[in-house]
Amino acid sequence: MAHASLTPTPMSTPFPGVPVVLALDLGTTAGWALQAADGLITSGTVSFRPSRYDGGGMRYLRFRGWLEQLAHDAGPITAIHFEEVRRHVGTDAAHVYGGLLATLTSWAETAGVAYQGVPVGTIKRHATGKGNANKDAMMAAARARGFSPADDNEADAIAILLWALETRGGVQ
Repeated sequence: MAHASLTPTPMSTPFPGVPVVLALDLGTTAGWALQAADGLITSGTVSFRPSRYDGGGMRYLRFRGWLEQLAHDAGPITAIHFEEVRRHVGTDAAHVYGGLLATLTSWAETAGVAYQGVPVGTIKRHATGKGNANKDAMMAAARARGFSPADDNEADAIAILLWALETRGGVQ
């Protein structure tokens, strides 16, 4: 079930012709944040948890379908930034992340969308000033910027999007 919080960006008024940028915190419950072409930011979470009757690849097919629907609804996505995780606590989490990452990158290649992984420490440092900030600190940082994340997945996606917008994808 997807959760969306329709929170406008705390910047000023919308800017026509702004590129559509998507930020993702990949996982079974994925956080997402999107800057639309009108400059507004929306965010939420979406679950890719399989049902007991699903085959092993269904979560990835649902993820691909969700990406396609999002691109259709939001307009052409210009860039995707995602949390680049180098270490997982559990094997299952690592497998799910790898499958979602493979699905994301293959979809982006097919759709001609630029994509970039952002190290976890970079995101946390940009959002909180501390590269090893905990989940509560990330939630507080998102709230301090005017957002209302439902959970840490959404807060992470918001942080990734703000990092991408404010640093132009790490260029500055």
